[in-house]
Amino acid sequence: MEKPTLQGEMIRLRPVRADDADAMWDMVHDPEGMRLTGTTATFTREQIAEWCATISTHDNRIDLAVTSSGSDEYRGEIVLNDIDPVVRSANLRLVMRPAYRGRGYGTEAIQLVLGLAFDGLGLHRVGLDVLSINSRAIAIYENIGFRHEGRLRDAYRDGDRWCDSILMGLLEDEFRAAQLD
Repeated sequence: MEKPTLQGEMIRLRPVRADDADAMWDMVHDPEGMRLTGTTATFTREQIAEWCATISTHDNRIDLAVTSSGSDEYRGEIVLNDIDPVVRSANLRLVMRPAYRGRGYGTEAIQLVLGLAFDGLGLHRVGLDVLSINSRAIAIYENIGFRHEGRLRDAYRDGDRWCDSILMGLLEDEFRAAQLD
């Protein structure tokens, strides 16, 4: 599958490359980011380097680096994975490096990827799950038009406590209706 480059007002999305490994290494070792995404796996630097060097060759997924329009620096990533052309669905995942959170990059990245999903790939549904402790992400997804579809109780650890996973989805007609507003 051809991996696209997408241009927005503030950001540019491009395929993840081998030279993104150092920035990704820093991102996967951010305690707050790991907490808010429910990441419990640990990675070696070699695993991250291998991932960045080869991810663009994987089928049924599109991993894009979030960069700004004036810089090619890896600021985070947005992923459309589990792409199923028969069911016409996919899963969405976004994570930003700490210095770039709260600036609107993630919102614009999601909107660009949803355009690709529905207009470029012809998908019918994009789903995601977000931890109940990640109120900022939940608000972003709701503002874009994602709807709550369910809850997996105590699905993730939050230190010594548990937290729920909120299942959300956006359908093609909901996306199109939001574009008219």
